[in-house]
Amino acid sequence: MGALFLRRLALGCLLAVAPVPAFAQAFVVDDIRVEGLRRVSTGTVFNELPIAVGDTVTREDTAAAIKSLFATGYFDDVRIERDGGTLVVVVVERPSIANVDFSGNDAVETDELVESLARVGFAVGRTFDPVVLNRMVQELRETYFAQGRYSADIEATVTPLERHRVGVHFEIDEGDLARIRRINIVGNRSFDEEDLLDVFESTTRTLFSWLTGSDRYSKQTLAGDLERLRTHYLDRGFVNFSIDSTQVAVTPDRRFIYITINVVEGRTFEVGTVELAGDLVVEPDELVPLVDVREGDVFNRSDVASTATKVKTRLGDEGYAFANVNAVPEIREDEGQVDIAFFVDPGQRVYVRRIEFRGNFQTRDEVLRREMRQLEGSWVVNRDLDRSRQRLLQLGHFDEVRIETEPVPGTSDQVDVIVHVTERAFGALLLSAGYAQDRGALFDISVTQENLFGTGNSASFTFNNSSSQEEYSVAYTNPYFTPEGISRRFFARYEETLGRELDISDYSTDVAGAGVNFGIPTNEFDRFHVGFSAEAIDFEPGASASAEVMALDAATDGDYLELIGSVRWSRDERDRRILPTRGSYSSALAEVALPGSGLRYFRTRLSHQRFFPVSEDWILMFEGEAAYGDGYGRTESLPLTRHFFAGGPRSVRGFKSNSLGPRDSDDRPMGGDFLTLARAELIVPVPFVDKSQQFRLTGFLDAGNVFRSIDDFDGGELRYSTGFSTIWFAGIGIITMSWGFPLNDEDGDDRQKFQFTIGTTF
Repeated sequence: MGALFLRRLALGCLLAVAPVPAFAQAFVVDDIRVEGLRRVSTGTVFNELPIAVGDTVTREDTAAAIKSLFATGYFDDVRIERDGGTLVVVVVERPSIANVDFSGNDAVETDELVESLARVGFAVGRTFDPVVLNRMVQELRETYFAQGRYSADIEATVTPLERHRVGVHFEIDEGDLARIRRINIVGNRSFDEEDLLDVFESTTRTLFSWLTGSDRYSKQTLAGDLERLRTHYLDRGFVNFSIDSTQVAVTPDRRFIYITINVVEGRTFEVGTVELAGDLVVEPDELVPLVDVREGDVFNRSDVASTATKVKTRLGDEGYAFANVNAVPEIREDEGQVDIAFFVDPGQRVYVRRIEFRGNFQTRDEVLRREMRQLEGSWVVNRDLDRSRQRLLQLGHFDEVRIETEPVPGTSDQVDVIVHVTERAFGALLLSAGYAQDRGALFDISVTQENLFGTGNSASFTFNNSSSQEEYSVAYTNPYFTPEGISRRFFARYEETLGRELDISDYSTDVAGAGVNFGIPTNEFDRFHVGFSAEAIDFEPGASASAEVMALDAATDGDYLELIGSVRWSRDERDRRILPTRGSYSSALAEVALPGSGLRYFRTRLSHQRFFPVSEDWILMFEGEAAYGDGYGRTESLPLTRHFFAGGPRSVRGFKSNSLGPRDSDDRPMGGDFLTLARAELIVPVPFVDKSQQFRLTGFLDAGNVFRSIDDFDGGELRYSTGFSTIWFAGIGIITMSWGFPLNDEDGDDRQKFQFTIGTTF
């Protein structure tokens, strides 16, 4: 690159001092001939040449022509000569760029570097310009400097190739990221520097900074930190707060960074008057509760912004999709107050002309359209658009759903709603193997076809096998059995269970059954399920069966039929089904063995789960569950095979699975008629794990037990445990682990501090 640059510089100097071709006298151009062209077309030269056939040419004209052709950037040399009445233009083209490659770049992808060069015209096929090349080298350095790599070095090598081309190679030494040695905040009087630095993402060296990289300097991260610092002050009444200057100093060895931030705090201000002005469209009484700013409160910029957003959203629910709400503060310095006026400009009410779906190559339009809560011909309602997107995602058919509004040409009050979806694979064959402490070795086969033939229906077949249970099941679901959204599900199953392998009473059951279930939506979040199933049960006592097992065998003669009716209500307001961060899920189930069954009983279960985000990354979860069952008619109590159990990784952690509660006459766990469980979990961020849906770490407190009957409930018999757990969606499958420590275990309790399940697909 250096030699080519010197050659270009020398050529420029020669052009500066060389005489312009002088003709003895002006002459009339009879013809123009161009010599030396290889890639540049003759037409390009004629377009840039300010001389035409028939013109009278002087020395000044040829000087202007040479300057014009050089300005194109296509030529290394330009000469103009005369051959009788012919003007001869002799050019030496610059070479073209045949290839551009990089080496040594790890922090920045090659595609990103190529794209950045192409944006300024340095790309394969373009004319090579050494001046542009040197500018590119400097811009690439700036790219690395912005990442805090101040020791980065870039060398460009230009290699001549055949056919008047060159290859350009960038050799990159990215260097090490400069580490932040010190952050100083100067001018702060109201807050300690340590408290202010807590809002920063950038830090000096910490225990985990070698993993998180928080002590690595980044220009973009620092800009975000300064904005967070500004927000910290403005949310606490410092209306006139400003950052006077920011200095970033690099040590001579370019390894460390010292950051100094000079701030001017000013004084704190309170909120004076608060006013809603403009065309409010809706009744003021409906907007006033949305105002988070109150007279006499300390001024808070975030509250002002949230108020504007809430009012705009409310107007959007009335069809004013493009409403503007501007907060205009008036500062009264002498009184230390800020008067705030929210000016509302609703604009025009906007209607939906058409809803169009894109990207659904297999899924029928009707499957998407029946989930839309925004309707054609009605106002654009932001709430309905958001809910439509959420319902489409909950189908499980799409990886991504994006909704846009496009103005209708020629109108000012109509839009088309465009729904972009990215379909996922609908068929799945899953083979899994693993181990669970409560079930032993596992082997599962699952074949599922979601969105069957693009209809939204699904079909599945599953085979599960472990040392304690073996199960086969098939199911078919139509989520829109009726246009109103009533779902219908058919299912059939066969299951073998060995109680001894589950460490409960010694018996085995073979169950073959089938049933149907209807789901009836009552609103956007609530659903009732009504079901009926019939099961043929073969009950067999084990070799060391207890008296309770033998009593059940005597009552049923080993073989009996169960006709089960069920009703379940559920309300799902979680933000997502897997690893939710906010919202709640509630359900209530009642099932009964109907007359005609070999045993008559009923079972009920109530559960509620709620997630509270206590900060950006910390989540609090509470969960409660209660279950109760009993016999009726000639069945005096809940059958042994339908008992509830407690203990284990899905119940009270720290205690062995199914081990809590009543025991049979052989001192084996037998479960009971009444179950109560409660859990509290604090979900915490993991410093060395990037934010994702792959990992979750929690601290927990569990409580619960199972009792022989509801009359036997005794709060003093509840078992408590605490500890921490992890869920990891790893490459080898889903791994769940918990370390539970019983807090009030008693003699005879089976403790199990470490519990886990692990599985994989292949």
